[in-house]
Amino acid sequence: MFWSTFNRLHLSPDQLRPYTGCLYGFAGDQVEVQGHLELMTTFTNDVDSRTENIRYLVVNSSSAYNILLGRPTLNRLRVVASTRHMKMKLSDLSRKVINIKSDQQEAKKCYENNLKTKRGVFMVTERPPSRDGDTRAGISCVESARERRPEPAGDIVERQIRGRTFKHGKSLGRAEQDQVAGVIARHLYAFAWSASDIPGIDPDFLCHRLTMDPKVWPVRQRRKKFNEERWQVIKEETKKLLSVGQIREIQYPKWFANVVLVKKANGKWRMCVDFTDLNKACPKDSYPLPSIDALVDSTSGSKMLSFLYAFSGYNQIKMHPKDECKTAFMTETSCYCYTVMPFGLKNASATYQRLMDRVLAPMISRNVQAYVDDMVVTSQARGHHVFDLEELFATIAKYRLKLNPEKCVFGVEAGKF
Repeated sequence: MFWSTFNRLHLSPDQLRPYTGCLYGFAGDQVEVQGHLELMTTFTNDVDSRTENIRYLVVNSSSAYNILLGRPTLNRLRVVASTRHMKMKLSDLSRKVINIKSDQQEAKKCYENNLKTKRGVFMVTERPPSRDGDTRAGISCVESARERRPEPAGDIVERQIRGRTFKHGKSLGRAEQDQVAGVIARHLYAFAWSASDIPGIDPDFLCHRLTMDPKVWPVRQRRKKFNEERWQVIKEETKKLLSVGQIREIQYPKWFANVVLVKKANGKWRMCVDFTDLNKACPKDSYPLPSIDALVDSTSGSKMLSFLYAFSGYNQIKMHPKDECKTAFMTETSCYCYTVMPFGLKNASATYQRLMDRVLAPMISRNVQAYVDDMVVTSQARGHHVFDLEELFATIAKYRLKLNPEKCVFGVEAGKF
């Protein structure tokens, strides 16, 4: 609810309760939250009506609109809305459908006035979203499908479990903490602490293939020059990948790509590969990625969430042996190709989503949501969350999928999408 609406309703500021969260726009601008309150709200078409108690956040921001109803409220009321038809439907207490029509002239006027205010779209988060890394197409560190990824919200605490550090929500009671810790302790094999801990997905179950346009000739990029410091970084990273079997030396490759170094947020270098030319030769895999909006709808109403992330997710999938040579890249002293699916290949996200949909098929939309290499375990009852975690660990163990313990957070009450 916008502050102007609050004032027009002649409500008292004393009715507002404190709100500890923050509200940010997609552009990163912070919005002042005055507090929250609950109001009895009536939905009517002048014939039938339904009155519900709705919780509103009151924000100090100008807008041509009066209020914005969020997904939790729309889902609770089982509203069916159509922006195309400017209508929404919901049932009253007698299960009779209430059809509420919008005034198109007023809606258009409201929309035009809102554009004049240059107001951003708001989302609840603790900090403005950031986008780091190189944005050129084809660079292997670019993960455009993961610009918006699910994250836990709220205070997080660390706990030692059999000598390993894990994170869980601060809101967990002591008994709940012990239950979650017990589940993790029984399934430590589900986590990887280094690349050597990754056995990889069975290639007979799924591997990454490159479908090439037969009319495209192989491209050998001209060798790029680096200073001594960067060559040393490339040398160390190459040695690390060789030691865990993620790359192998290759002779007479037809495709040849350069290494690209990108500065990470912590100041260190990340080695990437410029797959621009290779990606141009591959048609797009149209396998659908989940909608973030659909994930929000699916998790709405959950009493407990756990956010889990795969360890070097893409690298857990093997390249098809016939396509390994096409991922060749050059260093100062030799040429190598990937034996695992690297970041940056055009259809890598589609392949990984296909893997997750197959592996988690019995759980997806019931108690798990998956977005590429991110998983959210959802529970409608707090007491059932440990059983949902047990089921997930048992499921991923069948396919040798490993999680990253540094990024996983267990037992939180809310998330950011």
